[in-house]
Amino acid sequence: MTTGIRMGSGAPARPAPAGEASPAPASPSSAPARRVGRAGQARGLVMALPPILLIALFIGVPIVLAFGFSLGFTGGLNHTIALIGQNVHEAAGLPTLGAYGDMFTDRRFLGDLVVTVVVTLVSTAVVVLLAVGIGLYLKFAGGVLAKVLSALAVVPLFIPVVIASWAILGFYSADGFLRSIAAQFGADFPVWSFTMVTVIIGSVWTSLPFATLLVTSGLQAVPQAMIDAARDAGASFARVVASVVIPMAGVPIVIATTFTAIGILGSFTVPYFTGPNSPNMLGVDMSNYFSAFNQPQQAIVMAFVVFAIASGIAAVYVWANFRSAKENMGKQAVR
Repeated sequence: MTTGIRMGSGAPARPAPAGEASPAPASPSSAPARRVGRAGQARGLVMALPPILLIALFIGVPIVLAFGFSLGFTGGLNHTIALIGQNVHEAAGLPTLGAYGDMFTDRRFLGDLVVTVVVTLVSTAVVVLLAVGIGLYLKFAGGVLAKVLSALAVVPLFIPVVIASWAILGFYSADGFLRSIAAQFGADFPVWSFTMVTVIIGSVWTSLPFATLLVTSGLQAVPQAMIDAARDAGASFARVVASVVIPMAGVPIVIATTFTAIGILGSFTVPYFTGPNSPNMLGVDMSNYFSAFNQPQQAIVMAFVVFAIASGIAAVYVWANFRSAKENMGKQAVR
């Protein structure tokens, strides 16, 4: 008498040993599911390809060509601009740093580089301080005045930069509003038009709205319970702000700082309309070297110098985003 149960093939089925689980049969739907998943990935890749190709064609390729041209590669698509431009350094097989050497031994370029960095640092610091001040006032004081102040800080967002630049230029000119008011009291207000002071004022004016929106939203997201707990522990207002509010809103503040610095670093309209002829910021210098001086290779060198500085600032932005994502993952894991 046989005890084994015969399958369709005629072989007896062996029972699984005691304490050992029987192997689970392969799911017949796993292979189609994998095929569906691969098809979905391929479809997503095809849908993402047009913008990627567009960016690579109209941004990536010109960047590579420009970098090669700055190193002296004047053939191919760079041939025409190399023929037209003046003071072009050509590579004899190996890359040449002649254009970079020209610029870093040029006192005008070095002065404009220093001015660009100083204006960026000062303007960014002023913007962040104003944005944090408005955000703190809105967070702790509230009321109609705080809302009006935050609304006024966003007004420049709706005024074109060209119009704002001309208005600032006229406001601080020799016959402008401030000098006219000061003259009524026998005072002599300084003329700030076509100086770096107006460039800083214009940069702060154009950069403040976005920074205010970002910083204010970050400060508003700080839990009120944390502030109340710090107050109950005897912390002063300054201690609450320095130890609780600012650290918890640190990521939005860092992001606002990096965006502001990069925007001011590469600005053109404000320094072009309100700044002096020399020294001026590199955004204006690039245009002058490319069009007025007909030295495209030197203009491209300036562009890559600005790009290198902006990349350092962008690294801080990437770090802030990475930290924010890590904190969010930690909060989800706790939940």
